[in-house]
Amino acid sequence: MKLSQSDYFLLFTASFSLVGILTPLMRRVALAYGVIDTPTEAHKTHKNPIPYLGGVAIVLGVLVVSYGASLLSNFSASTFWLASSVLVPALVMAIVGLIDDLRQLTPKTRFIVQNAMGIFSAVILIATDTIGTPTGSLVVDITVTVLWIVGLTNAINFFDNLDGGASGTVAISSAFLFLLAYQNEQILIAALSLVLAGATLGFLMWNRPPARIYMGDAGALFLGFLIASLTIRLEPNPINRWASFAVPVFLVAIPILDTTVVVIKRLSRGISPFQGGRDHLSHRLIRFGLNKVQTFFTLNALTVFFGALAICISNASYEKEAYVLILGSATWILLGVFFSKRRDA
Repeated sequence: MKLSQSDYFLLFTASFSLVGILTPLMRRVALAYGVIDTPTEAHKTHKNPIPYLGGVAIVLGVLVVSYGASLLSNFSASTFWLASSVLVPALVMAIVGLIDDLRQLTPKTRFIVQNAMGIFSAVILIATDTIGTPTGSLVVDITVTVLWIVGLTNAINFFDNLDGGASGTVAISSAFLFLLAYQNEQILIAALSLVLAGATLGFLMWNRPPARIYMGDAGALFLGFLIASLTIRLEPNPINRWASFAVPVFLVAIPILDTTVVVIKRLSRGISPFQGGRDHLSHRLIRFGLNKVQTFFTLNALTVFFGALAICISNASYEKEAYVLILGSATWILLGVFFSKRRDA
């Protein structure tokens, strides 16, 4: 299967346009049926009720464009299977998230489904030699893969605490992922990444500050699972093993940083990492003196910085890979220290 630059452009335009059209429709449905986020809890930062179901628009846009493109292009059973191995588990997570949005599932139920889908994806990835055996141990590789998928899925869900926060970050991360996959001729990853970038940008038109609709858990879990699956399937250029591992990490460095800071700080205070709170990176930046729009652009700028580092590592000479790795790692740690020193609430 070969795709031209115009094919990629059509994929991006189609997903951007479709989600941009579906989002206000889902907003009307959410308002009609009372599917809204009322700011009754202390950790909520918005003052007025905001409708959910934006995630449904994202899911529909990604699925329709992805499968539609498969049918209209050089369709084959292998292409359908490869796309489905990424999209179907993400769809399951979206359904779980939607049920949680409507009826609130227990954390245990969510955790079981997330791990089941993570194990399913890990087995497929390793059985098909998609990611190989980086550590040389099948058990370790499956464990690390599941931890990556489940961890990043929850990290994106955690990061959805600011107008445009998760959608903006995923749009940027998937755009950089497209560039990496495109230059390495990984067509499926490049195509799905661009569809994801278009879908999240189409949603961002309605979700940017001040947000008129939220994606809810349906959208956040879908985006988290999808970006996790795509990044771990990426085969980067670096020769150095640690630099190779750093490429997908840098692509989603800010959501990982957010989750790391929140979990460490909450555990240090003796409270559950899974309860809501105003101690995310966005909240800390706002307490630092930034408004919501400035916070939105600051977090996106940091995502662009780490995405650029991922591109640099992938294209650097063997000798320079270590320097880029050290720069990115040191910056991430310093940011962690900076945010950790901001008051929790």
